[in-house]
Amino acid sequence: MASTSSSIVFDDIFTINAIDKDGKKFDRVSRLYARSKNYDMDLTLDYNIELFPIMNGDTFAMALASSLSRDGGAPTADGEEDKDRDVWRPDGKGRRGLEEDYDYVMYGKVYKFDAGSSDVVTAYASFGGLLLSITGSYRHLTNVVLGDPVYVLLRK
Repeated sequence: MASTSSSIVFDDIFTINAIDKDGKKFDRVSRLYARSKNYDMDLTLDYNIELFPIMNGDTFAMALASSLSRDGGAPTADGEEDKDRDVWRPDGKGRRGLEEDYDYVMYGKVYKFDAGSSDVVTAYASFGGLLLSITGSYRHLTNVVLGDPVYVLLRK
């Protein structure tokens, strides 16, 4: 899992079980269903098929992050928070965030958290209408907070 100095709140390797192309409402969007390798989590994710082309049976790395900052948004040397920590556009200052390590990035918000049976929970996030749900042990989702902004980062 993530260290306390990192902005990554969850990461794992997923294998795609199915891709729903028939039920889609948008031309370039599909919904994938996947299972994680390390934490036995179930993932449902809407994604742009042109920007991130993947197929049933493929594996990919997914991370959820509270910021694109590699240092977790730590204060600067003068004690102030870095106001540009989530700037993802190149600015010529050599800043390179987590997005540099991934193929596909979306920004959204955690809008719902459901407690299931025993220790199983489901976290839901929306990325401008594209949805994510991740279900599994609450121990692996303790750093995912209802109402917080979240980045989903994907890499093949």
